[in-house]
Amino acid sequence: METREKIIIIGGGFAGLQLAKSLNNKNKKVIVLDKVNHHMFQPLFYQVACGRIEPSNISFPFRKIFQRSRNTQFRLTEVKEIIPSQNKVITDGAEFSYDKLIIATGCKTNFFGNKELETKAFGMKNTQEAISIRNHVLVTFEKLILEKSRSDDGNWNIVIVGSGPTGVELAGAFAEMKKEILPRDYPYMNFDHLEIILVSSTEKPLAVMSPEAQEKSEKYLKELGVKFLSGEVVTDYDGDKVYLRSGKEIPSNNVIWAAGVTGNVIDGFPAENLMRNRYIVDRFNKVKGYHNIFAIGDIAYMETPKYPQGHPQVANVAINQAKNLGKNFLRKNKNEWLEYEYKDQGSLATIGKHRAVVDLPFIKFQGFFAWYFWMFLHLMLILSVRNKLAIFFNWMWSYFNKDSSLRLIIAPNKKNSTQQ
Repeated sequence: METREKIIIIGGGFAGLQLAKSLNNKNKKVIVLDKVNHHMFQPLFYQVACGRIEPSNISFPFRKIFQRSRNTQFRLTEVKEIIPSQNKVITDGAEFSYDKLIIATGCKTNFFGNKELETKAFGMKNTQEAISIRNHVLVTFEKLILEKSRSDDGNWNIVIVGSGPTGVELAGAFAEMKKEILPRDYPYMNFDHLEIILVSSTEKPLAVMSPEAQEKSEKYLKELGVKFLSGEVVTDYDGDKVYLRSGKEIPSNNVIWAAGVTGNVIDGFPAENLMRNRYIVDRFNKVKGYHNIFAIGDIAYMETPKYPQGHPQVANVAINQAKNLGKNFLRKNKNEWLEYEYKDQGSLATIGKHRAVVDLPFIKFQGFFAWYFWMFLHLMLILSVRNKLAIFFNWMWSYFNKDSSLRLIIAPNKKNSTQQ
């Protein structure tokens, strides 16, 4: 009997999950390793942070996904090191051998080496961080109503650093929360004092999108009352004040960092295998210098004639690299392997109700129709029918009632947190 090839996939994000699905029930032994037990739909983290949807609506347990698989297994463990010379992966609880290894560890928030920012500002790259933002902002308002004064200006400023899609969508959601929801929850508070501040190092928001999208998104932000600070760079944050390169200071106890990402690199590879904290790969996603180690998604740096500086770190690249690699693994003749070529399918962002911008290869549009297009596309990308229905119901409830009932403060048990 032919021995099945053993393939280990590190990471169950868009890239890792898609590759595992491509190899599902094929003549391969597949093991997915991840430090959390679920796949997360990151584009909607901002709605968890703003209390629009439940975390469970955009989280999918791996064991449920692979419940009926005949060849795919999942292990909950954190990878500590890779030993390529021995074809081994070292985790915090076990060792795994492999015939082929795929690194799909994605990215984490990039604080550019600033430990103060890393400690005191909120990132938003996983479910726990999104819940922490929701808890912190809601607790802030509970403190304010007890104080019955504006003794701490920092409580009245929500600062979002970074004007990419995540930053813009967060700013829009918080601005709508300020206008529609908070005055009803706290009827004796004056929310005119609450400022939603978006700090951008570029002159316009959504710098990677078209000029039309940039202009329209800035207009939408202003209509919602978001204070947009263009051409400003955050240099530090001490927990009370945000310091800008221009010399300005913004008092804030609520700072969300959406200003960049960096790769989740694993120990075991020399520096010459990395470029900007991403593994250098060829057109087949094979890591430089290795015949059986591959990297896909955000963690992979692939230079092509169309993308000499590497591909953008977006879900579309991750999913399609995984699909291409999965097809190559299933081809019997390695000479038939196909190189990966990225086809840009466009980008989009929403800035509140009836406000969105869409850039497609063949058309660009904004406004009401763009907002419906954004909702439809994201709903279709959700994995399960149950979660699709749950999110659709929450969206419709919010649409007609201008409200949400998901503003729960779920904090860890104080006794347990002190012991840890």
